[in-house]
Amino acid sequence: MEINLTQLKKGEIATILEVNIDVIPLKLLEMGCLPGNSIELIQIAPLGDPLYYCINDSHVAIRLETAQEISIIKGQN
Repeated sequence: MEINLTQLKKGEIATILEVNIDVIPLKLLEMGCLPGNSIELIQIAPLGDPLYYCINDSHVAIRLETAQEISIIKGQN
């Protein structure tokens, strides 16, 4: 079932299906936020934004509005 990145729970791992390249900052793409890569939610900020993820051994903080533009499927390939 395809969902967006904001629906991932802490500790869950997913596979990125699609990213909206018109909205996603280039830096995230360079750090591995690309279709086919695995992503894990590590931490949630105290006020719920941003979210802290591990993508291919890179740790990145992604704002909620950006995370909504990334489609995933739970589990790894």
